Amino acid sequence: MRKPFLIGLFFILILVLSACSTTSSTNISVKMTDFSYTPKDVSILAGKEITLNITNDGKVEHEFVIMKPGMTVGDDFGPEDEENIYWEVEAKPGETKQVTFTAPTEPGVYQVVCGTPGHFMAGMGAKLTVVKQEPNS
Repeated sequence: MRKPFLIGLFFILILVLSACSTTSSTNISVKMTDFSYTPKDVSILAGKEITLNITNDGKVEHEFVIMKPGMTVGDDFGPEDEENIYWEVEAKPGETKQVTFTAPTEPGVYQVVCGTPGHFMAGMGAKLTVVKQEPNS
């Protein structure tokens, strides 16, 4: 009777510990629609080459624009924000792309916006969290 209880407790402990771990990846997938990103929050490892699989399921062209550290756009993305871009990619309606970029080396939270006029104002924004790589990774 005691053995099944201990086995069950062991599996519960494994589930709890795995749920508590932070997942950061070098391979991420993002879907763009009119006017949002899925997922809205993504974590990546600092300084690593990142593969981004991006799909535009919207009816118009969208962009995935990562702003530089500490930079955010105002009410909407405009020409004044161009110099504050860390990295960007655009996709036409129905297009899927696989692209790579090097993650920022500075850990922190980076703003992601759609640079198409009016899209950020319509709510098309996300958050990219850059985390420091674990010493044993």
